[in-house]
Amino acid sequence: MRKSGSADLPLHYGSVPQWLAQRMSALGLAITEAIVSEYGKQEILRRLSDPFWFQSLGAVLGMDWHSSGITTSVMGALKRAINPHSKELGIYICGGKGRHSREAPRELLNVGDRTGLDGSWLVRCSKLSAKVDNTAVQDGFQLYMHSFIVSDEGQWTVVQQGMQTGGTTARRYHWHSADLTSFVEEPHTGICGANQGRILNMVAREARASRTAVMTMTGERPQLMLAEAQKLVMPSHHDVRAKDVDLKRLGSVLWLAHEKRPADFEELLLLEGVGPRTLQSLALVSEVIYGAPSRFKDPARFSFAHGGKDGHPFPVPLKVYDETISTLKTAVDKARIGNSDKQHAIRALSDIARRAEKGFTPNANFNSLIEKERAESWKYSGRTVFGEERPPSGAQLKLF
Repeated sequence: MRKSGSADLPLHYGSVPQWLAQRMSALGLAITEAIVSEYGKQEILRRLSDPFWFQSLGAVLGMDWHSSGITTSVMGALKRAINPHSKELGIYICGGKGRHSREAPRELLNVGDRTGLDGSWLVRCSKLSAKVDNTAVQDGFQLYMHSFIVSDEGQWTVVQQGMQTGGTTARRYHWHSADLTSFVEEPHTGICGANQGRILNMVAREARASRTAVMTMTGERPQLMLAEAQKLVMPSHHDVRAKDVDLKRLGSVLWLAHEKRPADFEELLLLEGVGPRTLQSLALVSEVIYGAPSRFKDPARFSFAHGGKDGHPFPVPLKVYDETISTLKTAVDKARIGNSDKQHAIRALSDIARRAEKGFTPNANFNSLIEKERAESWKYSGRTVFGEERPPSGAQLKLF
């Protein structure tokens, strides 16, 4: 295994409101079901181990696009949604934040009883992954959240997060069991957090001599871990800015949703009746499900699906969110009984937007786009942690 990145995650406090938490679980489940249906259960494990995809998922679910809270809220939403369907999906989520992280061993033993997997081995993997990130990598972060996701075939992913002692940032660590040969040989698929400069990392390539000396005293042979390959650096500013987004990619989605009607495309006829604002959200959700790994280098772009609970880039449009959930859930349910036309239509959204990028020149002003979303937020029952969006005097509600 190898590390795939690092990222700054500003610490944000507070809880996710119930109106958003319920929708995050519903959409998270629908996305998971679509991925499992299309690619298999191992693909959802691989994606959760990708820090770029994980951040994009959190943004499309309506969480603050760059904060540390995206980790705990997304994993909490997925655990609530997926575990009641674990038998049919073949996926189990254990652990969580704070005291829930300490429940991981008991929950993993229970998974072993239910699936026939070696529960004790899963507990060992859980404890070792936490031990490496808390002890072997002394980067100034103390773990406070540990989620262990395992399939009924024995593959697993770990998503865990530490808080900087006396600081203002968090670091998220990603593990994936595929091809894992040692817990001190390239164990991470991603480490996301603020760059702390030189740190004590006993599983780093540069620590080989030190590790050899230590392990010689215990009679064991040391192993190596490759340096991280890519960096996901999240800025400290809360608002979404043009520099945070691939404007060409976002522009093609807006073009598809607002300048072309679904009837213009043969592939999208089954989505006729879905309004342009919902089509914008579905196109971004479609990319989270079907997009290639290279498509997630700008996670902020996915916040243009359902906004953010603190109002950045705009309030969460509840009506759009609910229609997105309903459309995707209907597509998954129909595909389950052999009618996959609607699911293929949703996939076509990301395909068409991607094809449109070739030669596409964004012509919309980024700040004007955000202002428009905020000004029209009341039409879609826009809401933040500060309350509901109110229409201006004399405004009339229009279909979305």
